[in-house]
Amino acid sequence: MVRHIRGMSRARGRARKSSARLALAVCFALGSASAQAETIAEALVKAYQTNPQLNAERARQRAIDENVPQALAGYRPQIIASLSGGLQAVRNLLPDNSIQTASQRPWTIGLTVTQTLFNGFKTANSVRVAELQVQSGREALRNVGQGVLLDAVTAYTNVLANQSLVEAQRANVTSLRETLGVARKRLAAGDVTPTDTSQAEARLSRGLSDLNAAEVALAVSQATYAQVIGVQPSRLTAAEPVDRLLPRSRDEATGLAFKANPAVLAAGFDVDMANKSINVAESSLYPTVTLQGSVSRSSETDTTLGTNRTDQASVLGQVTAPIYDGGTAASQTRQAKEIASQSRMVFEQVRNQARTAAIAAWVAHEGAKIAVGAAESEVRAASVALDGVRKEAQGGQRTTVDVLNAQQDLIVAKARLIGAQRDRVIASYTLLGAVGSLDVKTLGLNTPDYLPEVHYHQVRDAWHGLRTPSGK
Repeated sequence: MVRHIRGMSRARGRARKSSARLALAVCFALGSASAQAETIAEALVKAYQTNPQLNAERARQRAIDENVPQALAGYRPQIIASLSGGLQAVRNLLPDNSIQTASQRPWTIGLTVTQTLFNGFKTANSVRVAELQVQSGREALRNVGQGVLLDAVTAYTNVLANQSLVEAQRANVTSLRETLGVARKRLAAGDVTPTDTSQAEARLSRGLSDLNAAEVALAVSQATYAQVIGVQPSRLTAAEPVDRLLPRSRDEATGLAFKANPAVLAAGFDVDMANKSINVAESSLYPTVTLQGSVSRSSETDTTLGTNRTDQASVLGQVTAPIYDGGTAASQTRQAKEIASQSRMVFEQVRNQARTAAIAAWVAHEGAKIAVGAAESEVRAASVALDGVRKEAQGGQRTTVDVLNAQQDLIVAKARLIGAQRDRVIASYTLLGAVGSLDVKTLGLNTPDYLPEVHYHQVRDAWHGLRTPSGK
């Protein structure tokens, strides 16, 4: 009997060591911090620089920038050069019934310059629409950037949590093996029945299954990490919530969401753009005034006049006014008005969604803090309970199944704590994104901020050139 008690004591000592190792895992630390360990800030920098979704959105925004110089082209002259030449056979029947034939090589070269003086303010309104598209696109880009950073935070904390859960399950399997070993020794000594051994074997099999599930979840989270951040995860350090950057009240959160949420700002620009589009459609109902100048030279144009070359130059003003176009312009104007009405409704919908998202993020963040505290208390209580049940089992007051149940309660509590700590970090970043502040500048990341206005100013007043500012 003394031998069995000593075995239980050694098992308890090993279990305490396993619990000590697990405490590091629960705190998201899988070893002492070192220069090679990657922080969440470094992971966010990699995602910000290399994420394909974000880079694709930046390319889309650069394409939107080109709408402005295209609209500004309406203010500029249009220059067209023409050149024609060929062979021409002429056969003339003269009054005296004689026939005159000739082979010519006529050619004509010309240059035409057309300048629009008035087009119903279409150019001015088109430029404004293009500028509003750029502003809306920038907010859409910022929204995608926030989503990518939040995905990176989620991927990072999921890897940490699953690594911790794997460590917890490994410690649980080690403890269950020790419990099974003690049960078998006690069975050999006649202290317990075969039922106790079978129960311990069943719990060990469950523990191995849970360990396998945790390892599978870790492999999936590592693949997701590589997809979002661009590299395989190495040693990751503990991730901390960003409480210092968050609003102090729910009302402040909703107020900031209305003012700074990129989805709300983009919808506001879309409303302005739709209103200006009405003016663009109405411009088709106004007269158009153009000024056209042309010069040309032609050779061998008319053999009957005996001319070999003709030079021409002209400057013409032209005014065209639409009388009836089958109703196209009127329909386009009505259509633009309906689209403007739709955009205003969408704007209100987006505002409501932003309010809901801010409140949900605030409540989730507050709930996550409570969940962490409750899970920590549960782990402490479950650890004390397991220690007590083991001592009572040594005195014959508890059975093997009681020890196994207490062990299961502890591993469940630790898994709940790991999940609560992960959710706590994600909830803080989610709230930061809901108020429109999940960006490089606010987080203080060590990377240059992507400034879409740089490309905009590079191409806005470009009159020519096929290469992009990046040299493509």
